[in-house]
Amino acid sequence: LKAQASYSQKQQVTVLLNKPVGYVSGQAEDGYKPAKILITPENRWAGDDSTLRWSSAQLRSLVPAGRLDIDSVGLLVLTQDGRVAKAIGENSTIEKEYIVRVADAQSGQAPKFAAQTLALLRHGLSLDGKALLPAQVEVLNDDELRFVLKEGKKRQIRRMCAAVGFKVLRLKRVRVGRVRLGALPPGKWRYLKDNERF
Repeated sequence: LKAQASYSQKQQVTVLLNKPVGYVSGQAEDGYKPAKILITPENRWAGDDSTLRWSSAQLRSLVPAGRLDIDSVGLLVLTQDGRVAKAIGENSTIEKEYIVRVADAQSGQAPKFAAQTLALLRHGLSLDGKALLPAQVEVLNDDELRFVLKEGKKRQIRRMCAAVGFKVLRLKRVRVGRVRLGALPPGKWRYLKDNERF
């Protein structure tokens, strides 16, 4: 029975999708399409060197592990494996890394990244009456920040940015734990490799 259980776990797939704007992570809502519909043989990335063969059975009980909102792009993990879902889902403290392009909410111009603003983003904001865990926030260039979070409240980065007067223009998740988006093109997907661990 144990061998059978481990065999069925081996059959459970985890896929990495570079989610484009306009798709919701989970169930279809308000006429928006779920990201899962992109998991087709035609959309499989040509650079995927996994030996797994696609089958429609893999779409059954394939669920997003953690969300990425409709306006955000980048690494979305979809899995049939409950252990993966639990490890990186809503209440996990695994690191998630984002590249975020922002503008000054008032002027629409490139923002001023003042030291005290960055300090607030790193640690000092609350959402829904609860203090946020410390975050790593670094300036990448004139209008981009790199965020590394260990929690994933709903629209957290957008709300953090709004709290300091920034408007998010583009939000892209590039890493979940030790797994990176890498060269995966928008709208394409690949299987999680055997040697990849979150």
